Amino acid sequence: MAVQAPPPIREAGLWTDAWRQLRRNPLFLGSALLIALFTVMAVVPGLFSGADPRACNLSNSLGRPSSGHWFGYDLQGCDYYSKVVHGARVSMTIGIATVAGTTLVAVVLGTLAGFYGGFIDTLIARVTDIWFALPTFLGAVVMLSVLGGKGLPQLTFVLVIFGWPTMTRLMRSAVLTVRDLEYVTAARALGAGDLRLMWRHILPNALAPVIVYGAIRVGIVIAAEATLSFLGLGLQLPAISWGLMIAGAQSRLLTAPHLLLFPGLFLSVTVLAFVLLGDALRDAFDPRLR
Repeated sequence: MAVQAPPPIREAGLWTDAWRQLRRNPLFLGSALLIALFTVMAVVPGLFSGADPRACNLSNSLGRPSSGHWFGYDLQGCDYYSKVVHGARVSMTIGIATVAGTTLVAVVLGTLAGFYGGFIDTLIARVTDIWFALPTFLGAVVMLSVLGGKGLPQLTFVLVIFGWPTMTRLMRSAVLTVRDLEYVTAARALGAGDLRLMWRHILPNALAPVIVYGAIRVGIVIAAEATLSFLGLGLQLPAISWGLMIAGAQSRLLTAPHLLLFPGLFLSVTVLAFVLLGDALRDAFDPRLR
């Protein structure tokens, strides 16, 4: 009688278990699909619209949506669908670039503070406290004035400067939780140096909360850019962004509601997709929520 082979042993681990849950979560799949769609729209807008967003004809000014032009025209007679599509590039770029820069700063400072403690931890904590005390919008206005421009690089830099403290504290707390666990102590006893401990043993197990917050933070940054542009503190014309489009529509809400509807809808769906992605990641990485 043939002996039946035992079933394969399923690999266990934080990242493996999280991925198994994520790929069965419709919330994650739906939000990831939306984010992928907006990312492709930002990278290759020509796939969605062949019209030039800067090719305008004043005879079409404030034209309503039609079968040939789904989103109508703006005040200058530009195809509004094309402008909305091209506006995704600014929002996605500034959101992802800002969170990438913030995460880099937070991982470095948070890891150093949590791993070494003592004077380094105290110094980073006090600098973080001082940064929390700075008013974000007022500080952004002052810094943008000092930088002498309100373009995409300047705005991204300012949002990174004012966005790193929260993520740094989150990273520090995660490192403090991990650094004294048994496998880290065992690796240290076997002669592993500080860099190896941080890179191979602490970071892979401390990054989960930062990744969750980072996903949500992308949506927050996109909304912040739109808010700053709406208030005239962010990007300036002739840049194309959803915030600028919403700002231009505020005085024509009753006569041309489509000017507010479409960029506002795209902005809201994008922010919602990143928030839902963060919720799905949180549920997957936290065993207590499974």
